[in-house]
Amino acid sequence: MIPLWRGIANTWDCDEMGHMNVRVYVEKAYEGLGTFVERLGLPDAFRRGAFSTLVPTDQHIRFIHEVMPGRPLMMEGCVLEWDETSVTVFQVLRHGDGRPAAAFRTRLAHTALPSAREFPWNRNTRSRLNELIDAPAEDCLPRGLDPIGPVLPDSETVIDRIEACGAPEIGRGLVLPSHCDVHGRMLPAWFIGRISDAVPNLLHEWRQRLSDGATDKYIGAAVLEYRLKYRQWPRAGDRMTVHTSLVGTQGKTHSLSHWAMNPDTGKAWMTSEAVAITFDLEARKAIAAPKERIDELRKLAPPGLQI
Repeated sequence: MIPLWRGIANTWDCDEMGHMNVRVYVEKAYEGLGTFVERLGLPDAFRRGAFSTLVPTDQHIRFIHEVMPGRPLMMEGCVLEWDETSVTVFQVLRHGDGRPAAAFRTRLAHTALPSAREFPWNRNTRSRLNELIDAPAEDCLPRGLDPIGPVLPDSETVIDRIEACGAPEIGRGLVLPSHCDVHGRMLPAWFIGRISDAVPNLLHEWRQRLSDGATDKYIGAAVLEYRLKYRQWPRAGDRMTVHTSLVGTQGKTHSLSHWAMNPDTGKAWMTSEAVAITFDLEARKAIAAPKERIDELRKLAPPGLQI
């Protein structure tokens, strides 16, 4: 494990739940890759004019302990495995006292610019990849989602599938220039960020009903685990919609599949699955959903989508 990043969560990094927003976790993980690529001998990977770069294709995130504003944070990481044209990187974000805040397992494709085609590592980078191989700590391993399980082929992640199951549109917007990297692609953090901004359109009233109508309770949510399959990369001016479908429920958790779609082509930019809980923000505890609320959730977000 090598040090990748150090800093804090600023107040403006935190959302209405009082803790750091999921978008910022991914943002800091991506920033940590800046140190990683330098150790691979690819210091220009995230700069304009680079010959090649690293592009996320599949990512698993486990959120472990809340991050509150102003608290010290550090990130370290290692290589889990690599092949001819890609690497799977493990990163763990830790609190100042050493407790894990979140863990990331990300497959990154080594791609040429501007063609975006995957191509092999050179001899120097292969040697450095071997030097960075390590294993994640036991307290950071995945729990509810398989980080390497099968995903749908691109041919099945189309708007027809959404229409067939009736998964509602919960978000819509435009990709802004400020949300893109130096190579013109939307930054990975904005996928999960747009989903985070869209989910209240689906679940705000449902969460309030889950608290038995107690208007004095401040009810929110927390995501425990996420898996994202990045399929295409939108650029500034591209449009995006978000559609959501219930995958299942277990105990106090519910799993939702979120698809970020290109409404102009009917194809997916990204597909994902998230395991979440409804959260009493005063007690900082999960709230269990009775059967009638689960039945209601199935109507709000009909099953049928998967990652």
